[in-house]
Amino acid sequence: LKQLHLELKELGYEGSYDRVAAFARQWKAGQLEWVNSASKRTYVPLKFAPGEAFQFDWSEDWAVIAGERTKLQIAQFKLSHSRAFFLRAYLLQTHEMLFDAHEHAFLAFGGVPRRGIYDNMKTAVDKVKLGKERDVNARFSSMVSHYLYDAEFCNPASGWEKGQIEKNVRDSRHRIWQKVPEHDSLTALNRWLTEECFRLWRTIQHPETDLTIWEVWDAERLHLMPNGKPFDGFVEQTKRVSPTCLVTFERNRYSVPAALANRPVSLRIYAHKLQIVADGKIMAEHERDITRDHGPGHTIYNWRHYLAVVQRKPGA
Repeated sequence: LKQLHLELKELGYEGSYDRVAAFARQWKAGQLEWVNSASKRTYVPLKFAPGEAFQFDWSEDWAVIAGERTKLQIAQFKLSHSRAFFLRAYLLQTHEMLFDAHEHAFLAFGGVPRRGIYDNMKTAVDKVKLGKERDVNARFSSMVSHYLYDAEFCNPASGWEKGQIEKNVRDSRHRIWQKVPEHDSLTALNRWLTEECFRLWRTIQHPETDLTIWEVWDAERLHLMPNGKPFDGFVEQTKRVSPTCLVTFERNRYSVPAALANRPVSLRIYAHKLQIVADGKIMAEHERDITRDHGPGHTIYNWRHYLAVVQRKPGA
C-alpha cells in the first residue's frame, strides 16, 4: 500500500496514506462479500461420462406388508450419466443391508461404475475429518475394494454434491410411493420395485437428450465394469451359546448343534440370514427374523441340533 500511495502522489494525488489504506480495506471487504454471496447461489454444473459414477442415498417410505403398514428403509441408487435408478427396500439401515443393496443394484445396472458418491452415512464413515478426509468403515472398504470402484464422500451439509439422488428421492415419492404399495412379503415388494424401475426407465425422457433413460442406459452399460462374484456381505459378532443350545440376536434366539453348548462362536449377520461359525466351519444357518415390536422375541429351532441330547437323555 505504501508503494501504491507513492505512485498515486506522483500522479498528482494529494491525500494521505491513511485515506488510501481505508479505501483498500473497504474495497477488499466488498470483494469478499461479493465472492461469498456469489458462491452461495452459483454452482458448477456436473457432467458425467458413461460408466463414470453412481450416487447413493437412503430414504424412508411406507408399504403394507402382509397386511401391516410398515416403515421401510429404501436404498436408492442412480447412474449419473444415464439417470437409471434402482430402489430396494429393507426394514433396517445397517451394514449388511447396504452390502445387499449394492449387490442387487449392480446386478440391475448390468455392471459397476468406476466411482460411487455418498454422503457421510454411519454405515460407511466412522469419522468425518477435515476436508475430504474420512475414517472409512473397514467392512465398507472391503466391499468397495471387492467391486473395484472408488468411493467419494460429500462435504457435510452439501446435498448438491449428489443432487441427482436427492432429486430421485423426491421424484420416487410421487412416482412410486404416492399410492402405498401392498404386498404379501418384503421379497414380493422388492420384486415389484425392480419391475417398476425398469418400467419407468422406458417411459421417462433423459433430461439432456431426446432418448429415454432406458435407451441411454442401454449404451452406458457397455462402459460399466464387469459385475463378478457378489461381495460376501456379512457383519460378524462373537456370541456364547447357552446351555440350551441357543444364540441370541436382536431379542430372537436361534438353535445351534448341541456340541456347541456353552462355547463361544462367531455369528455372521447377513441381510436375510444368519450363520453360526465355529472352528472355521459353518455349523448352523437360519433365516433371519427381524422383529419390529417390543415383545420378547421368537425362538427358532432346528430339531436336528438336539439329536445328540435326545440320544444321551431319551426323556429330555
